[in-house]
Amino acid sequence: MTALSRPSSSQLLGLNRHRHHVRVWHGEADAPTLFLLHGWMDCSASFQFLVDALPAGWTVVSIDWRGFGESDWNVGGYYAPDYLADLDALLEHFSPRSPVWLAGHSMGGMVAMLYAGIRPERVAKLASLEGFGLPATKPEEAPGRYARWLRETRAAPVFGPLESVERVAERQIERNRHLTRERARFMAEALTVADGGTLRYRADPRHKMVNPVLYRLEEAKACWRRIAAPVLWLIGGDTWDHPMAKGVFATLDERRECFADLEEVTVENAGHMLHLEQPEAAAKALAAFFAAQPARADAGGTDTQ
Repeated sequence: MTALSRPSSSQLLGLNRHRHHVRVWHGEADAPTLFLLHGWMDCSASFQFLVDALPAGWTVVSIDWRGFGESDWNVGGYYAPDYLADLDALLEHFSPRSPVWLAGHSMGGMVAMLYAGIRPERVAKLASLEGFGLPATKPEEAPGRYARWLRETRAAPVFGPLESVERVAERQIERNRHLTRERARFMAEALTVADGGTLRYRADPRHKMVNPVLYRLEEAKACWRRIAAPVLWLIGGDTWDHPMAKGVFATLDERRECFADLEEVTVENAGHMLHLEQPEAAAKALAAFFAAQPARADAGGTDTQ
């Protein structure tokens, strides 16, 4: 592994009747705490470079979502409400009485935004890194979606063995052209594990199963409208050619209108994985956003510090 400027500790916690791995970068006792939520097929370790560039005194807490990183896998498939319940349990464990500073990347950002609207009293400030929701769907898509889900339930996706950590690192760079080789190697090691002499991804391949429930944009927007916290969107300057952008960026204005207090920052020379490609720039934007309005700064602290 790469030499790191900020070490983290690991905890295995039973949250929402499921064993989760939680990574904590400990800061000063009276400093704020920031909760970071990773994206799909990612893990908490991917925030290492971002944490290295954040204020050194902050405590940072990041969960491996179920079926990712070192958290336990589900017996069956994976559904969005589970992540909301897992997050609720995580915050109840670390900060049962105080609203928190919350940030998420991609899927993690989407979960964070839904949660902040469902439980607005629990979130003091919210940042979403490339997590603007999914493309809208139509009811007519439901029969085909359910049919595909039934097929995949009978024969769930699997990952084949990986050639080497070096090859995984090369693929990271191919997908994220601003990623340095050193950081790509770090991520390749974080995302894989040697299992019986065979290298494989840590993530449960059943995450690749189609969700039988269609994404309903109007429901997401209804949640976003209830967010009481200030919101920061971080957008990668090179995101436009990413599959996440299709059907999302065309409707970005109507999504923006759902937020009463929204700030946007574009991170140049970065794509969807901006926290890996430009962690220093992303951290600078996050630090400025969360540290603003000193009267509310203590809202991010946990009750256990």
